[in-house]
Amino acid sequence: MQNQAIILAAGKGTRMHSERAKVLHNISGKPMIDWQLERLAECGVARANLVVGYRAEEVRARARDCAWVHPISQTEQLGTGHATRLGLEGLAENGPVVVLAGDIPFISSDLLKRVFEQAARNRLALVTTRLSDPTGYGRVVRDASGHRVAAIVEEADADEATKAIDEVYCGILAATPKRLKGWLAGLNNNNAQGEYYLPEIVPAAIADGIEVVCVEARDRLEVEGVNSLTQLVELERERSFKLARELLARGVYVADPVRLDIRGELTCGRDVRLDPNVIINGRVELADGVEIGAGCVLEDCAIGTGSRIEPMSHIAGARIGKGCAVGPFARLRSDADLLDSSKVGNFVEVKNTRLGEGSKANHLAYLGDAETGRGVNIGAGTITCNYDGVAKHRTSVGDGVFIGSNAALVAPVRIGDGALIGAGSVITRDVSAGDLGLGRARQINKKRDSE
Repeated sequence: MQNQAIILAAGKGTRMHSERAKVLHNISGKPMIDWQLERLAECGVARANLVVGYRAEEVRARARDCAWVHPISQTEQLGTGHATRLGLEGLAENGPVVVLAGDIPFISSDLLKRVFEQAARNRLALVTTRLSDPTGYGRVVRDASGHRVAAIVEEADADEATKAIDEVYCGILAATPKRLKGWLAGLNNNNAQGEYYLPEIVPAAIADGIEVVCVEARDRLEVEGVNSLTQLVELERERSFKLARELLARGVYVADPVRLDIRGELTCGRDVRLDPNVIINGRVELADGVEIGAGCVLEDCAIGTGSRIEPMSHIAGARIGKGCAVGPFARLRSDADLLDSSKVGNFVEVKNTRLGEGSKANHLAYLGDAETGRGVNIGAGTITCNYDGVAKHRTSVGDGVFIGSNAALVAPVRIGDGALIGAGSVITRDVSAGDLGLGRARQINKKRDSE
């Protein structure tokens, strides 16, 4: 049997006070819906029906690259039961299907797999957890024995005794589509909101002799929903703090866990040090002995053993070798490739450039669409003029080249091994190995006219 899913993503999210669709709000570096699609893919979901309504085209666009995701339109917002009934379209009747709200970003693939396993046994599986403050959640009401689930009661319909229950339904359940169709057909909207509530299928399942089981979340973060910007920010901070504590437990020095923002995935070796206000986006890999200074932003990059990133540097899409030094205030953009023991100093920008082993650009330089050999010195103020207004061109610099300060290398151009470029030169033609390249206007000094 193939795993299937229905994602309920039609709502606007009024409490977000935003024109953006709720599931498109970013949390920890990407939209909420992206987190869910990634986890479902890890569970081998063969088909997921994405129920869309508000800003439907924008929500559809997020799943455009996932051939297994099929958008379903909900033109009227009549509740989760109605949305689920629409979402059953095209699903295999006997394959387990998980139904989840699209505003639960940090659900884990482990939890989803446990839910699928229960549904595959012809059970109705409910994801639950216990909260010290259950406000806003549907309460899990059990029978007189205290063991079997009797109903899920939404807070708007709960009396004071029911509101005191700390076991809550987390907006995720699973069964077979065949069973769901029958139960959903019997729903009514006789409630405070006038909506069809999905959890109200529980009594129907019990009446059919189907076992209702609770799959308890091991970590509250993975079932926490987002209904406001306040909740979104708090949830992101809580996740980041939790990850920072886990890093500390594994031997990573985190100077202040409260001031580390992990908005993606961070992998660290041994003896890594992270100063305050570091931001991690995308996938970041830090090898043994890496040190990251205060205020750095790292995004989709890999940093080799023993390298040091000085404060306030921005690294995105770059690869940094062993024993390198970067910053402070450096910017490494996409496909910047620093080989071992190279150095990029303050106010240097590098993009689509390979900086050779032991080479250095210490101050105020721009290196774009270039490659250098070993032991190259890039003087302060040097730039590669890589764009002619129509196309990008490459600059090639050989081993042991010394480029003086304030030089402009107009691509396409090649500088041979051991060449020397005089300070202040504009180089428009190739310079052969060992030669001196000069491209200066002649200096003229004139006497000041006497009065």
